[in-house]
Amino acid sequence: MTYSIVARCFDTGQLGVAVQSHFFGTGAVVPWLEGGVGAVATQAMAEVAHGPDGLTRLRAGRSPEEALADILGPDEGAETRQVAIVDAQGRAAAHTGALCIAAAGHLVGDGFTVQANMMTEPGVPEAMAAAFSASTGPLALRLVDALDAAQAAGGDIRGQQSAAVCVVAAEAPDRAAHDRQVDVRVEDHPDPLPEIRRLVELARAYRRMEEAEEAMTKGDLDVALAIYEESAAQYATHHEFPFWRAVLLAGLGNTDEARSVAAPVFARADGENWRELVRRLPAADLLPADAAAALLDE
Repeated sequence: MTYSIVARCFDTGQLGVAVQSHFFGTGAVVPWLEGGVGAVATQAMAEVAHGPDGLTRLRAGRSPEEALADILGPDEGAETRQVAIVDAQGRAAAHTGALCIAAAGHLVGDGFTVQANMMTEPGVPEAMAAAFSASTGPLALRLVDALDAAQAAGGDIRGQQSAAVCVVAAEAPDRAAHDRQVDVRVEDHPDPLPEIRRLVELARAYRRMEEAEEAMTKGDLDVALAIYEESAAQYATHHEFPFWRAVLLAGLGNTDEARSVAAPVFARADGENWRELVRRLPAADLLPADAAAALLDE
């Protein structure tokens, strides 16, 4: 009993699903995605198998409409289900069974579909569609904008509890499970939407840290340092960001700045653990021994 959105970003090709429900752990049930293939939301009296089965049909070349027909045709409970599918081309289709609890319905737009059931009032899909279409920026945050609009339009008649946002890359990954760009969940919370937005933004920052690591392996140290500086400034209380910025600065020979950046981390109650981590980096070939000693002033 849920509201959700399934969408493809026409700028990046990313695929995403966002969902909120007054039910524990909706992120384990509703969203199913695969880069280069498509995305599925299965909800209402959800048949979880419709998620992976829908992706299997898309992978075999079936359109979203054909995939829906394939999975719902033999399903005796089809009239109690809501299922929405968007493929890697942005084609979209959705189903709302006649026995879904009112207010229930869906709306299929250009590259997305929004669906809701057990809503306080009608109009939730329309509110979600309008918000998503008007929103700009990264797909994950546009999806959260749609969730916020659903709640503002009345939301689940029972209230709120859990939420999830998942975004995968446009292309199929070279290695399994490497398509995930954002994958965050709030399992049980009295006000999950502000929390899911916070987690989406934090997930994007950590994703940027991975980009910094990739830049470092390519020797683009200035790019990596800029990313760490941006993340550390935005999330000063998340000590991973300043710590690794300090490590990079130390490796570049900027010892004084590195010590200044690392000082708040080392001053924490668990600061000696972070100092010990620096000592272990040379053995992992992540920092020269002399740079580690200089950072620690040892």
